[in-house]
Amino acid sequence: MQFIDLQAQYQHLKTKIDQRIATVLNHGHYIMGPEVQELEQALADYVGVKHVVTCANGTDALSLALMVLGIKAGDAVFCPTFTFFATAEVISFAHATPIFVDSNAETFNICPRDLEKQIQQVIQEGKLKPKAIIAVDLFGLPANYPEIEAIAKKYNLKLIEDAAQGFGGSITDGQGQIKKAGSFGDIATTSFFPAKPLGCYGDGGAVFTNNDDYADLLRSYRVHGKGSDKYDNVRIGMNSRLDTIQAAILLEKLAEFPQELINRNQAAKQYDNEWQVYLKRHKYLQGMKVPGHNIPC
Repeated sequence: MQFIDLQAQYQHLKTKIDQRIATVLNHGHYIMGPEVQELEQALADYVGVKHVVTCANGTDALSLALMVLGIKAGDAVFCPTFTFFATAEVISFAHATPIFVDSNAETFNICPRDLEKQIQQVIQEGKLKPKAIIAVDLFGLPANYPEIEAIAKKYNLKLIEDAAQGFGGSITDGQGQIKKAGSFGDIATTSFFPAKPLGCYGDGGAVFTNNDDYADLLRSYRVHGKGSDKYDNVRIGMNSRLDTIQAAILLEKLAEFPQELINRNQAAKQYDNEWQVYLKRHKYLQGMKVPGHNIPC
């Protein structure tokens, strides 16, 4: 079953996407062209953050976040057990140690209670320095950031939000304000892999932050640690730039994204209703409680 029909998406947006791609082919700025900066501003406006720095993929986005936060050998980074391999991979790639945290039984997001338990255990053992948390959004639902942010503050930990599977979702923060996925923590990341909520036609990623210094570092790290220009290399970085054609495609998909979310939710509701009817028809509900589509966060 295709949760996101990429062919249908493309046919719906074909004229606009083709025009965007043709514009890139005509101006010829295939790397860091004007569409990249346009997309970064559009993403910042959509999510509600000050800075967005695009990169080559979602895994690099996580690695860039860890680089900015200075994660290194001897550091403990807490992450959920229920996640894609890249979450723990980037921690090990930074020579730090991933500490796995159980998931909430209802939402499958990282469990705040077990998170604090794992932090306390690492502190008691004294072998690693607790440094950061990577919380992963799932199924369109951001993790429980009001509780996670309170824990991060209590233990002086940095918080990274991996919003790749939650982009477009939102929850109420600790002050009662509705915030979108990508706006939580010290740094947030996303992936534009085609199967993600907002995907391009290849690989792509982005990092979100309200911190000016972090944003400057991100822009340097993604281009070989550049300083004033690409030949002024002031730190060790990586080569992780979003190409202009993918940015052009994402601009049109982002413009359609709010309506697409409405359509997806309507389809999900219809599937849920049909499933409930099916269960009742076959008498599978006798003495059973079937979870509804919307699970409280």
